Amino acid sequence: MSDRLATALLVVALVASGSVAWWFQLRPDLDYDADALAELPLELGGWHGEAIPIESAVENMLRADFNLQRAYTRAEDDLVWLYVGYYGTERGGRPEHTPEICYPAGGWEIVEKGVLYEGAISANEYVVHNDGSVRLVHFWYQSSRSSGLLGTWDVSVDQLSSRLATGRADGALVRLSTPLERDELDGARERLTAFAAALAPELAKRWPVETARP
Repeated sequence: MSDRLATALLVVALVASGSVAWWFQLRPDLDYDADALAELPLELGGWHGEAIPIESAVENMLRADFNLQRAYTRAEDDLVWLYVGYYGTERGGRPEHTPEICYPAGGWEIVEKGVLYEGAISANEYVVHNDGSVRLVHFWYQSSRSSGLLGTWDVSVDQLSSRLATGRADGALVRLSTPLERDELDGARERLTAFAAALAPELAKRWPVETARP
């Protein structure tokens, strides 16, 4: 009896997973429009931004549908670098090159890793070092429905639920970094969390639109 029950459950699971996969296949392809994201304000809560062009070789490696890279400053010469790499549903909704891979590939050593929970902000936190330059890095993954996704499991669950609910499974890598001087971790962390708080509502408001391809 137990063998029959196990077989029946397995059949049900296979049929259900096949039905979901087939349903996904029947969903129309989606085109993205990132114009609103491209217009993310240069003035964010006292921070003033300037665009930083991305080299074509780096852009080709990232293979994002849309890249945004800027440097933001505020009073007292505080500096935060912002990068957003957006991947539409058709591109898989997630980056192929994550900071864990990209920093070592670019000559940076990751000397510390952790996770930061600061109010509504959840982020991976790295300290990276390259030829005397040290930076504090916060990064997370974001979708049209969620922010503060920290890794593969979070992203996969969010993508599946979003795909079932709306048909879209797009997402982005959001990365902030700031210079880290010796014994200045608290100050560097404050800069990043303050900037993240100013960025969050604008990023959510200007999330790319996806529509069914004709």
